[in-house]
Amino acid sequence: MDKPTFDGGAHFRHVPVGDDMRLTVYGPLRSATGEKTVSMAFDGGTVEDALAAFVERYPRAETQLFDDDGSLRTSARISVNGERVEVDDACPADAEVTVFPAVQGGRTDGQGRPTDG
Repeated sequence: MDKPTFDGGAHFRHVPVGDDMRLTVYGPLRSATGEKTVSMAFDGGTVEDALAAFVERYPRAETQLFDDDGSLRTSARISVNGERVEVDDACPADAEVTVFPAVQGGRTDGQGRPTDG
Protein backbone atom coordinates (compact mmCIF):
# COMPACT_ATOMS: atom_id res chain seq x y z
CA MET A 1 0.00 0.00 0.00
CA ASP A 2 1.32 3.46 -0.85
CA LYS A 3 0.47 6.81 0.63
CA PRO A 4 1.11 10.21 -0.90
CA THR A 5 4.00 12.03 0.76
CA PHE A 6 4.98 15.65 0.25
CA ASP A 7 8.56 15.77 -1.02
CA GLY A 8 9.33 19.31 0.12
CA GLY A 9 8.82 20.80 -3.33
CA ALA A 10 5.62 21.24 -5.22
CA HIS A 11 5.15 17.51 -5.79
CA PHE A 12 3.81 14.52 -3.98
CA ARG A 13 5.28 11.07 -4.37
CA HIS A 14 4.11 7.63 -3.32
CA VAL A 15 6.09 5.74 -0.72
CA PRO A 16 5.43 2.26 0.66
CA VAL A 17 3.58 2.11 3.97
CA GLY A 18 4.21 -0.60 6.53
CA ASP A 19 5.98 -3.83 5.82
CA ASP A 20 5.45 -4.33 2.11
CA MET A 21 7.44 -7.01 0.37
CA ARG A 22 8.52 -6.13 -3.19
CA LEU A 23 8.75 -8.95 -5.70
CA THR A 24 10.45 -8.68 -9.06
CA VAL A 25 9.53 -11.46 -11.46
CA TYR A 26 11.03 -12.55 -14.76
CA GLY A 27 10.02 -14.59 -17.76
CA PRO A 28 6.57 -16.15 -17.92
CA LEU A 29 5.79 -15.11 -14.34
CA ARG A 30 5.15 -11.62 -15.68
CA SER A 31 2.00 -12.90 -17.34
CA ALA A 32 0.77 -13.96 -13.89
CA THR A 33 1.38 -10.56 -12.29
CA GLY A 34 0.87 -8.23 -15.24
CA GLU A 35 3.98 -6.27 -14.29
CA LYS A 36 7.65 -6.79 -13.50
CA THR A 37 7.56 -5.59 -9.88
CA VAL A 38 4.71 -5.91 -7.41
CA SER A 39 4.37 -4.90 -3.76
CA MET A 40 2.31 -6.82 -1.26
CA ALA A 41 1.72 -7.00 2.46
CA PHE A 42 3.79 -9.70 4.17
CA ASP A 43 4.33 -10.29 7.88
CA GLY A 44 7.72 -11.93 7.47
CA GLY A 45 8.59 -15.59 7.88
CA THR A 46 10.33 -17.96 5.52
CA VAL A 47 10.87 -17.78 1.79
CA GLU A 48 8.26 -20.53 1.51
CA ASP A 49 5.77 -18.28 3.38
CA ALA A 50 6.56 -15.41 1.02
CA LEU A 51 6.05 -17.61 -2.05
CA ALA A 52 2.78 -18.95 -0.62
CA ALA A 53 1.54 -15.36 -0.16
CA PHE A 54 2.64 -14.54 -3.70
CA VAL A 55 0.83 -17.55 -5.19
CA GLU A 56 -2.28 -16.79 -3.14
CA ARG A 57 -2.37 -13.33 -4.71
CA TYR A 58 -1.26 -14.51 -8.18
CA PRO A 59 -2.58 -18.09 -8.58
CA ARG A 60 -1.40 -18.35 -12.19
CA ALA A 61 2.19 -18.36 -10.88
CA GLU A 62 1.78 -21.62 -9.00
CA THR A 63 2.42 -24.04 -11.87
CA GLN A 64 5.47 -22.06 -12.93
CA LEU A 65 7.04 -22.24 -9.47
CA PHE A 66 5.87 -25.50 -7.92
CA ASP A 67 5.74 -29.17 -8.90
CA ASP A 68 2.54 -31.20 -8.53
CA ASP A 69 3.67 -32.31 -5.05
CA GLY A 70 3.97 -28.67 -3.91
CA SER A 71 7.77 -28.49 -3.87
CA LEU A 72 9.59 -25.60 -5.50
CA ARG A 73 10.73 -26.55 -9.00
CA THR A 74 14.45 -27.31 -8.99
CA SER A 75 15.12 -24.81 -11.76
CA ALA A 76 13.32 -21.93 -10.00
CA ARG A 77 15.68 -19.41 -8.42
CA ILE A 78 14.79 -17.05 -5.57
CA SER A 79 16.82 -14.26 -4.03
CA VAL A 80 16.04 -12.10 -1.01
CA ASN A 81 17.73 -8.73 -0.73
CA GLY A 82 20.22 -9.78 -3.41
CA GLU A 83 21.20 -13.11 -1.82
CA ARG A 84 20.30 -16.52 -3.27
CA VAL A 85 18.05 -18.35 -0.79
CA GLU A 86 16.31 -21.66 -0.18
CA VAL A 87 12.65 -22.05 0.81
CA ASP A 88 13.38 -22.55 4.52
CA ASP A 89 15.53 -19.39 4.81
CA ALA A 90 14.20 -16.30 6.57
CA CYS A 91 12.38 -13.62 4.60
CA PRO A 92 11.79 -10.28 6.34
CA ALA A 93 8.51 -8.42 5.95
CA ASP A 94 10.10 -5.65 3.89
CA ALA A 95 12.19 -7.94 1.68
CA GLU A 96 13.15 -7.33 -1.93
CA VAL A 97 12.44 -10.73 -3.48
CA THR A 98 13.51 -11.71 -6.99
CA VAL A 99 11.88 -14.72 -8.62
CA PHE A 100 13.31 -16.46 -11.67
CA PRO A 101 10.79 -19.12 -12.71
CA ALA A 102 11.56 -22.63 -13.81
CA VAL A 103 12.68 -22.68 -17.43
CA GLN A 104 12.26 -25.87 -19.39
CA GLY A 105 12.89 -26.95 -22.91
CA GLY A 106 10.50 -29.00 -24.97
CA ARG A 107 6.74 -29.04 -25.06
CA THR A 108 4.50 -28.05 -22.19
CA ASP A 109 0.81 -28.43 -21.45
CA GLY A 110 0.23 -24.67 -21.46
CA GLN A 111 0.74 -24.43 -17.72
CA GLY A 112 4.49 -24.94 -17.66
CA ARG A 113 4.44 -28.72 -17.17
CA PRO A 114 6.36 -30.89 -19.68
CA THR A 115 4.46 -33.27 -21.94
CA ASP A 116 5.60 -36.50 -23.53
CA GLY A 117 4.99 -35.37 -27.09
